Amino acid sequence: MTNFSAFNFNGVKALVRVDFNVPLDDQFNITDDTRMTSTLPTIRKILADGGNAILMSHLGRPKDGPTDKYSLKHLVKHLQELLGGAKVYFADDCIGQSAIDAAKKLQPGEVLLLENLRFYKEEEKGDKGFAEKLSKLGDVYVNDAFGTAHRAHASTAIIADYFDPAKKMFGLLMEGEVISAEKVLHAAEKPFVAIIGGAKVSDKILIIENLLERATDIIIGGGMAYTFLKARGGQIGNSLCEDDRLDTALDILKKATQKGVSIHLPEDSVIADKFAADANTEVRPSDAIPAGWMGLDIGPKAVGIFSEIINKSRTILWNGPMGVFEMEKFQNGTKSIALAVAESTSKGAFSLVGGGDSVAAVNKFHLADKVSYVSTGGGAMLEYFEGKVLPGIAAIKA
Repeated sequence: MTNFSAFNFNGVKALVRVDFNVPLDDQFNITDDTRMTSTLPTIRKILADGGNAILMSHLGRPKDGPTDKYSLKHLVKHLQELLGGAKVYFADDCIGQSAIDAAKKLQPGEVLLLENLRFYKEEEKGDKGFAEKLSKLGDVYVNDAFGTAHRAHASTAIIADYFDPAKKMFGLLMEGEVISAEKVLHAAEKPFVAIIGGAKVSDKILIIENLLERATDIIIGGGMAYTFLKARGGQIGNSLCEDDRLDTALDILKKATQKGVSIHLPEDSVIADKFAADANTEVRPSDAIPAGWMGLDIGPKAVGIFSEIINKSRTILWNGPMGVFEMEKFQNGTKSIALAVAESTSKGAFSLVGGGDSVAAVNKFHLADKVSYVSTGGGAMLEYFEGKVLPGIAAIKA
């Protein structure tokens, strides 16, 4: 594997797998360009060296081949603006003669954006022939798409087989993701707190079990907390609960005790008489919620206890909100945790925030620049912390 920063791209055609799977409105305007802006340092370095960048990505989930709705042509204008006017060309295919000709014509400092990879079923199947055709477009392969690193697709993993170790590398975004994740998983300074939220225990079982080997404290919030509370004999009213996971929750609590890991559940909750922005609300102990009411956020006591634990930590992993933070009445818990993570970071802790909702929360409360690292790959990060080998990472390291 080659170090991207040390590589000189002068005169080199760099084939870069990016994650430009951005949301578009009905007029094909990009409503959130985070995935594009996060890969700009990689593209700029290639262009500044005197190389050119051939970018490939997927967009959406096209079912039946080429569809205008999922064409990457809608991204060209914005990409050119983001790159400060660097010339961005578009190839109406990602393989075949038109793509080959477009790649050949590129001059140093220019960019070519290929059409949606998923217009070919071979992409998601990890087809070797398709990967080989893609590989012919560039001199070196750069994977800068952490969000797709957990998929063994043609452009994210199989393609690396067609490049020598000296000609395949992580881009700056991917490098940052891998370094940050490995720091938390394998070199975490203690105390290490993992803040795990979200709706379902079933979505987070593997990550919690893997963290029991590493963390000193695990804070559990969001809807999943009520499955644990009910498993312990608590009254949770109409709160979200996976009744088929009660034994799993008890098993996790038992394992944590055996391993000396402290699991923290919210002592109190902001409860509501319906799931709505205009619901009546009260604060009650989380294990004494009356029938007909549901917990939709952690309460003030829980905020205080959780914030104190975060404040004393040297390493922080945050994956999942503490409540229904999309509604103003139920956003205080998530906002308070975000502020606590930012404060602890300012005192020297290393904090990694990942998972769509946690990232949305730090962005909503304008705290993204107050934490150590914000991961762009929700599913990929989750699988990494579950202890799985990610094909996109393994293919570059091979």
